[in-house]
Amino acid sequence: MVLPAMLLILVFSYIPMYGLIMGFQDYDIFLGGFRGFFESPWVGLKHFEMFFDSPEFVRVMRNTIVISLLKLFIGFPAPILLALMLNEVRHMVFKRFVQTISYLPHFLSWVIVAGFVMSMLTTDNGSVNIMMQKLNLIEEPINFLSIPEYFWGILVTTGVWKEIGFGSIVYLAAIASIDPHLYEAASMDGASKFKQMFLITLPSIMPVVIIFMILAIGNLLSAGFEDILLLGVNPVLRDVSDVIDTYVYRVGIQNSRYSYATAVGLFKAVISVGLLTMANYIARRSGNSLW
Repeated sequence: MVLPAMLLILVFSYIPMYGLIMGFQDYDIFLGGFRGFFESPWVGLKHFEMFFDSPEFVRVMRNTIVISLLKLFIGFPAPILLALMLNEVRHMVFKRFVQTISYLPHFLSWVIVAGFVMSMLTTDNGSVNIMMQKLNLIEEPINFLSIPEYFWGILVTTGVWKEIGFGSIVYLAAIASIDPHLYEAASMDGASKFKQMFLITLPSIMPVVIIFMILAIGNLLSAGFEDILLLGVNPVLRDVSDVIDTYVYRVGIQNSRYSYATAVGLFKAVISVGLLTMANYIARRSGNSLW
């Protein structure tokens, strides 16, 4: 089993990294394959400098960082809170029902989720507009996905709804491994459920939380791709929806600037590795780290 796994990683993860040299070339796709890598002119850091000097650099980096931080500060603790609340539910039928309902959105593709969100927010019989009109909160329907100020909130809320249930599985498993005698001793000492949660449950699952926090910080520049591409399809939203991944897709695939897009992607990868290393170094001082 080890050898096939190693071959799989080598073929699909390491060999394709050879293509990163495109970021340092003016790659000519018409030369084809490996010939293009060997015969395309070498330009050094030209494409990196072009990206840094681009008028879109500030906008793309701002959107990437803001959306990533919103997902980190809102999306990361959400599964932990759900796991803590489900752990306190004693009615097993209700608990399993809530778990099933919260898990299901994870298994839906972003195409389906985006279509569902768009149908809810549309001005033509959208359920959100109808409800707000019934409550006299608005007089005319609002086209939410055409107003930049609403986009970040819609994006983060949709992401949390989709992943909160599935993300809580690991934390529920960690909670289940806690020695129940600790809760019995705390209860005999007069500790309330709230105090037991903060004095026993959270400290016990903290190693798992720290590991996932390290991974989340390492992916800080991965603000998203499918969700942003589908929900931010309106060109009006580009000023608030264009992140590194969608920028690479638009420039590299749609505009055929392969070397430039490779350079931007490599820049993101290098920063992500640096963030991951820094987060792991900080976490190591608490006794929990990836390496």
